Amino acid sequence: MDSAQPATRPGAVIGILAFGGIVAAITQTLVVPLIAELPDLLDTSPSNASWVITATLLAAAVATPVAGRLGDMFGKRRMLLASLIPLLVGSVVCAVSSSVVPMIAGRGLQGMGMGVVPLGISLLRDIVPAERLGSAIAIMSASMGVGGALGLPLAAAIAENASWRVLFWVVAALALAVGALIVTLVPADRENTARGGFDGLGAIGLGAGLICLLLGVSKGADWGWGSATTLGLFAGAVVTLLAWAWWELRLSDPLVDLRVTARPQVLMTNAASVLVGFSMYAQSLVVPQLLQLPEATGYGLGQSMVAMGLWMAPAGLMMMAMSPLGAKLSAARGPKVTLAVGSLVIAAGYGLGLPLISSGSTWSLLIVTIVCNTGVGFAYGAMPALIMGAVPPSETASANSFNTLMRSIGSSVSAAVIGVVLAQMTTDFGGYALPSENGFRVAMAIGCGVGLTAAVVASLIPVRQSVGRVEPAAVPAAATAAEAPETKA
Repeated sequence: MDSAQPATRPGAVIGILAFGGIVAAITQTLVVPLIAELPDLLDTSPSNASWVITATLLAAAVATPVAGRLGDMFGKRRMLLASLIPLLVGSVVCAVSSSVVPMIAGRGLQGMGMGVVPLGISLLRDIVPAERLGSAIAIMSASMGVGGALGLPLAAAIAENASWRVLFWVVAALALAVGALIVTLVPADRENTARGGFDGLGAIGLGAGLICLLLGVSKGADWGWGSATTLGLFAGAVVTLLAWAWWELRLSDPLVDLRVTARPQVLMTNAASVLVGFSMYAQSLVVPQLLQLPEATGYGLGQSMVAMGLWMAPAGLMMMAMSPLGAKLSAARGPKVTLAVGSLVIAAGYGLGLPLISSGSTWSLLIVTIVCNTGVGFAYGAMPALIMGAVPPSETASANSFNTLMRSIGSSVSAAVIGVVLAQMTTDFGGYALPSENGFRVAMAIGCGVGLTAAVVASLIPVRQSVGRVEPAAVPAAATAAEAPETKA
């Protein structure tokens, strides 16, 4: 390693990487307060404006596994910095855009920065002392929830009191700050052990398959689930991903090592991740609508966008606050138990929500989101530990990136399923069709059922003690001396 690199300060490293994860996650909710205004702001149709959100989802899905593989090949810290470049550039492009095409391009670039989170988690394995690794992973995993929760009220407040362009300038400044902190205070990871070259054809195949799948899921409601376009996308996804899997299995150095992914511990963890991603996202679709619907409906609470964001923010902060407790549970009983417990807590949150929907109280919905996100914090901290306990150090970034992709797929499917439920179960309100109270109950019940299913899958994960632990971080001798005074950081 370079002798000029920063000395390891565990507390600073964990904080900086978590900050990077929060900044990347903020981009996911950044434009939510602008959804209704985007057609006028960009002089386009509502259907075209919706691509401002879809572009970020698709770019993140394609870029995340690619960034993971490149991180294993060329260094995770280096790829962290590289991932911040499109995030920064995309934010600037969005800030100066006046039409829909450059805005979509900028949002796509922002989505390419989502590899920051799995890369950060994998980097922790290399540079953080073993005794702090569990809590560090849990905190880093929680950063996505915190970023999403803080992004909504922040974006709403800025959009309400200043130009919408300020939103993107703020994110650009934050991305620049993260990059400067990483360069200054975060050391490089252990010497690269990944073999072979980059599987460009595999990256193209995976990207094409994911775009077909997620595009069909995210736009199916608009185009019609039985339309030729939607069905063609799903068929294309199946064919492309099967061909991609065949190609990956032929290579000695694939983009995603499906042999490792097929290991029972990794396979079952990824399956649970899809379910947790689904159940996590369902409440983030239900609760904001309940908070904002008119009080005259009998179940809406009539809150403004800013107020809604502020009521949702504590739940995201709870993920960060509970992550150390989840790490302690993982240390005592294993991450498999933590994942199962977290899934049960998510289900309990939805169970509480069923009778509280018509309570007419913002506090009752706050309790629902806090309980659900407590479970998400437990689960999100356990998943990387299970993955890294089953893969060699040379594949941690790509394996974690693939796991992050599984959560994203779960979230996308959740958006589609819950969207269909709320669109089909409506009530007439002054000539407008609004989601009905029963529709919200069904959505809550689905979230509860998926959470319970995730707990069952987690309980079946076959963890072997010989490989089911995260290896101690490899810290260079020069850094070991430097971290002595930081043990209480």
